[in-house]
Amino acid sequence: MEFSLTDDQQQLRRTVREFAEAEIAPHVMEWDEASQFPSELIPKLSEMGFLGVIFPENYGGAGMGYVEYALIIEELSRVDGSIGIIVAAHNSLCSNHIYKFGTEAQKQKYLVPLAQGKKLGCWSLTEPEAGSDAGGTRTVAAKEQEGLPGSRRGEPGRFDQWVINGSKTFTTNGHYADVCVAMAVTNPEKQHHGISAFIVEKGTPGFRPGKKENKLGLRASDTSEVVFTDCRVPAENLLGREGEGFVNCLQILDGGRISIASLGLGMAQGAYESALRYAKERKQFGKAIAEFQAIQFKLADMATQIEAARLLTYRAAWLADRAASSPDHRTRITREASMAKLYAGEVAVRVANEAVQIHGGYGFIKDYPAEKFYRDVKLCTIGEGTSEIQRLVIARQLLGK
Repeated sequence: MEFSLTDDQQQLRRTVREFAEAEIAPHVMEWDEASQFPSELIPKLSEMGFLGVIFPENYGGAGMGYVEYALIIEELSRVDGSIGIIVAAHNSLCSNHIYKFGTEAQKQKYLVPLAQGKKLGCWSLTEPEAGSDAGGTRTVAAKEQEGLPGSRRGEPGRFDQWVINGSKTFTTNGHYADVCVAMAVTNPEKQHHGISAFIVEKGTPGFRPGKKENKLGLRASDTSEVVFTDCRVPAENLLGREGEGFVNCLQILDGGRISIASLGLGMAQGAYESALRYAKERKQFGKAIAEFQAIQFKLADMATQIEAARLLTYRAAWLADRAASSPDHRTRITREASMAKLYAGEVAVRVANEAVQIHGGYGFIKDYPAEKFYRDVKLCTIGEGTSEIQRLVIARQLLGK
């Protein structure tokens, strides 16, 4: 068994860390306080290849794998989780859905500019009444024949566009995305097998971002509603087979959960480093608090849990790379991705909590990074499926259901 990173992967980590320290760290609190989406950073992320990490070079991507992707999300999130989740939603959700299930024409039209970083993507599954129960989707898409040359209304099997109505919530990058992959019901009688995925471009009549959420943490990332009102998209913008959108989403979420595991891992590392640094500097009773056994035990537990989360996350990423290279590309990593996401997310919350405790009163104010990590990490036990849902997914995998 090989546990070490390659020389190229180690160099990638150093490169991303240097980028994050130089381009992100000076602006973290400014962006957070103002809930400001870092639009000026997007071209720099694109130039570094971070917006097309897991896609082949012939589609405009960086041609790297999930291990490299996990490293990138981890290192960005070590400085600011908001940037990590912007990059993650673009890569593993929107762009990856098109890469895995899109036609060649869709890949050329949409994936290439997304992977090149010329366009930003978002992915819309959740609705106000369809969170953990994504099968409760209420957004609908109906076939419309009007406008097809030579067609007659009601003629079976012939249509030229879909009309989408409904709304989505908790969409990362919702206000700033150029391309949205959204799920809608196309056959309510088939329940989970009656949901389809669609590609919707920014500027399409009837498609608009809605309310921007005022969040506890990750405030520099944009989380918003997206609204569809008689939104007409071409028939060729159906993504994957009709009725298989929800099934495909479950496969996309395998990669998405590796993203959230990496996000939590990075923020946990950042919180731990801030606590370690503070413990060495803070003096009480004539010596640094790092010399007190109570603080040492906290730091030891934090470091141990982070390393365990790192191994789970990297293993899931490694398996994702193996799955991607399998002949049929259908190997599932559901259990491993859910385990990584569950554990890393909950570790991030525990580590951030201890980081605040080690800082004492200073952990409660914004002059130190512990406060922000504490707010940001909670998303990791909620997004891409709550911890409770992860346990359910893992249990079903263990029982062969």
